[in-house]
Amino acid sequence: MSWHATLVEVGGVGVLLLGPSGIGKSECALELVRRGHRLVADDLVQIRPDADGRPVGRAAPHIGHHMEIRGLGILSLPDLFGDQAVLDAARVDLACRLQRPAAEPAGFDRVGSERPSLEVEGARVPCVTLPAHSAGTLATLVEVAARDHALRAAGLNAAARFDERLRREMQGS
Repeated sequence: MSWHATLVEVGGVGVLLLGPSGIGKSECALELVRRGHRLVADDLVQIRPDADGRPVGRAAPHIGHHMEIRGLGILSLPDLFGDQAVLDAARVDLACRLQRPAAEPAGFDRVGSERPSLEVEGARVPCVTLPAHSAGTLATLVEVAARDHALRAAGLNAAARFDERLRREMQGS
């Protein structure tokens, strides 16, 4: 199935960037690639489950590793950053829904103990909603979300540890 999204690999974590047209998905991906991460697909991501049922995304064949940036036009990321800046496919491990900050301030998680999930081609994928600011700031948030996801997968949940510590301190007072 095709998704109107962008797929990047950030530190080994496949991150699906979601949001309305013009929110900054491509600009965020471009900044992430500039920082050394890799683009899989921009604008149209074809996602299918692998043999284990996990969603895997690829670029639409007619788009490949091209990206359209408003004001710049169509860009080829391998030409700009080299072949190491792109991947043919990546598992979708995490979804980041980009949203304008003023749209729904209550929709942003402030603690992060639990991650909501999104169904992606039959699999549940953790999903965070991020305020869409400038591409550089947004790229930083996506990098941190991917790193936090990897830590959680390894059993380290900072929000849960923080909550546990506060509860112990409150019981001791």
